Amino acid sequence: MRRIFVAAGISAFALCLAAGSASTARAQDAVKRGKYLAAIMDCGGCHTGGSLAGKPDPKLHLAGSDIGFGMPGFGVFYPPNLTPDPESGLGRWSEADIVKAVRTGVRPDGRELAPVMPWRSYATLTDADARALAAYLKSLPPVAHKVPPIAGADGKAPAPYLAVVTP
Repeated sequence: MRRIFVAAGISAFALCLAAGSASTARAQDAVKRGKYLAAIMDCGGCHTGGSLAGKPDPKLHLAGSDIGFGMPGFGVFYPPNLTPDPESGLGRWSEADIVKAVRTGVRPDGRELAPVMPWRSYATLTDADARALAAYLKSLPPVAHKVPPIAGADGKAPAPYLAVVTP
């Protein structure tokens, strides 16, 4: 009888290890998929320091840009830090907050994302892909990098920006 209990205990332990390994593998797969999505969605093209000047800084990968976008009638917007830094990035955002912002253009504080952010194109991401993108962003090393503040339509831009002109 004792052998049966020992065998059952070992089997249960092995099943727990296997389930944990499968869960870890799924999480790693989601992060890998999210990294792929961030690349093809070109998140780094705007949200990486130096990218808008043609010189992306690998130390500022997805940590926001000091060069913004000026849109007539809207103001100047600086692509924010997407790393999980709690002070200057998405560190206080949940996965659901990130998914909502990417799909609807609305931040957790209710503010709309800048019109230049192509969230309308990302609105049709599958649930799995949207969560994978969020998992990838949450997996990045936090980078403390505060971008310049938004300048309203009548405000003075605090840093360089690219002018977006509509035809």
